[in-house]
Amino acid sequence: MRAGSVGKTFAVVTAACAFALSGCGTDSSAATESGTGYVAGDGSTVVLDAAERSLAPEISGKTLDGGTWSSADALGDVTVLNVWASWCAPCRAEAPALQRSYESHLDQGVQFVGINTRDTDAAANAFVARYGITYPNLVDPDGQVQLQLRDSLPPQSIPSTLFLDKQGRVAARVLGEIDPTRLDGIIDTLVNEP
Repeated sequence: MRAGSVGKTFAVVTAACAFALSGCGTDSSAATESGTGYVAGDGSTVVLDAAERSLAPEISGKTLDGGTWSSADALGDVTVLNVWASWCAPCRAEAPALQRSYESHLDQGVQFVGINTRDTDAAANAFVARYGITYPNLVDPDGQVQLQLRDSLPPQSIPSTLFLDKQGRVAARVLGEIDPTRLDGIIDTLVNEP
C-alpha cells in the first residue's frame, strides 16, 4: 500500500470512528460526564406530540432471568424502557420509584422493561434482588439494544427512561434519574391517549 493510500485510509477510519462515537455522546445541556466514566443525565425531559412520534424499532432480547422479551408483544400497551446499571448511583436511587410505578400500573395496560448495560449478570441480578424489581430486564452488556433507538430519542445517559405509546412510537425520554411524579405523569398521559 502506498503512503498516500495509508494516510487516506487512516483519515477515513478516523472519521468513521468519530462519527460512531458522536452517537454515544450528548450535548452539554442534556448530560455530563461523571467522574466514574459514564454520562450522567441532568433530568431533562422531552415529550413529543403524537404527530411528531416515530415508530420505535423492535426491541428484543434475553432477560436476566433467562427468558426473552420483545416490544412487539407490548403493542397496544404503554411501554416504559429504563436503561440502568448496578454501579450507577442514580439508577439505585430511582429503582424503588420505578418498581412502585410498575406495581401501580399493572392493570392499566402499561409494561416496564429494564435494559441493563455495561454490567455483569451477577451484579445485575444482585441489583434486581436488592430493590425487589419484578419487571423483565434485558441483558445489554455492549449497548446493542440501546443502539437500536439511535434514530428516535436515543438513551444518552445512564440512567435514561424512554416511553413508547400504545402504537409502539417513541413518545418521551428522560435523561438521568427520573422523578416519580414525572414518571407517573408521563405514563398517565400516554395511557389516556386514544
